[in-house]
Amino acid sequence: MQSFIAWVIAALALGGLLAPARPGSAQELTLPLMIYRTGPFAPGGSGIGGGMEDYFALVNAKGGLDGITFKWEECETAYDTARGVECYERYKSRAVFFSPLSTGITYALADRSERDRIPLLTLGYGRSDATEGGTWPYLFPVVATYWSQASAMINYVALKEGGPEKIKGKKIALLHLDVPYGREPIPILERLARERGFEFRDFPLPSPGIEQSAAWVDIARHYRADYVFQWNWGQSCTAPFKEAQKNGFPIDHFWGVWWCGSEEDVRPAGDAATGYIAAAFHASGRNFPVIQEILKDVHGAGRGNIEESRVGTIYYNRGVIHGIILTEAMRVAIKAKGKPLTGEGMEYGLSHLNITRARLKALGADGFMPEVRTTPDNHGGISGVSFLQWNGGKWNSVSDWIQPEAAVVADQVRVTAEKARADKGKK
Repeated sequence: MQSFIAWVIAALALGGLLAPARPGSAQELTLPLMIYRTGPFAPGGSGIGGGMEDYFALVNAKGGLDGITFKWEECETAYDTARGVECYERYKSRAVFFSPLSTGITYALADRSERDRIPLLTLGYGRSDATEGGTWPYLFPVVATYWSQASAMINYVALKEGGPEKIKGKKIALLHLDVPYGREPIPILERLARERGFEFRDFPLPSPGIEQSAAWVDIARHYRADYVFQWNWGQSCTAPFKEAQKNGFPIDHFWGVWWCGSEEDVRPAGDAATGYIAAAFHASGRNFPVIQEILKDVHGAGRGNIEESRVGTIYYNRGVIHGIILTEAMRVAIKAKGKPLTGEGMEYGLSHLNITRARLKALGADGFMPEVRTTPDNHGGISGVSFLQWNGGKWNSVSDWIQPEAAVVADQVRVTAEKARADKGKK
């Protein structure tokens, strides 16, 4: 009997009746997701991953996307570049996109993804020159890059000081991990310092950046900075608060990159973090229809992918935005290219996004995230930044969308993109 059953299964498989579903089949799409739920940066990876998966679960609860429902398989990277590359190689044969959640992994995969025609979504991290689609056709920052963020921070300083001319002579310090990610804003800040007349100095921290006492003595007492920007990650985002307080530095003049702007970054510091300002490309909290739908239809149905207490936090909401952008790109791809969905189809979808305010309202995300528009030449990235302030219990918005110095950022993109094309042998 066992032999007969085996023969039947083999015959059916040969006939195609039991053929495994391809990635992008009309019924179910498997999404390989890079994630880091372990290691020192686990709050970021688990928050973003949980929010993204909850959004896919919400789409499933509503009947799917054009007949497609999602399931996902996580590949743990622990925020390690080598493990990220391993995940990519393991899953690339059935992936239609990857979201590396790491600048290091993004750099390592940039050329591979183009060769394999699998787009990388890099919201708020990765290569700042990836906005240039002609150079990086399979990289998609979509929202503001580190360069846009750095220049928007300078424009927000000017706004707080009372006008662009009031920034002249100010001293601005950058406290950063001494790794490529931490050094990313330096060229923009150096150029703006020359052009706008403020002083700029960077203060590198050897990884993991926990010991900061000497740097803060230098920043606050010797350099006498007017504003300090931090470009840290994980525990090195939390370490500065007590040091700033100890050195008498006003906390509302200490501002963070959006990877130092989560609840997990400020809560451990207690009162020392009250008044701190961080950049953002989305809102905080649960007061949005899309989040309320997730609470009702996903967590309420016992299908949540993260503790319910984290729903509405910064990292969680960032994951929901990943889900929205990816799903909208799939919608565009299917409409233009049909099924099954492929990596090339996703490249088309990500490079033809037009998420208007009307569409955001339909998604329950008006005010939750900015409008998004991409083209094959412009993969986003030169866009506005908002600022949030920690009041000791929650994040509050303290700005409208602050626009970057678009011409400066575009010029820096042009310079580095030309070099990247030369390195890749492109014209």
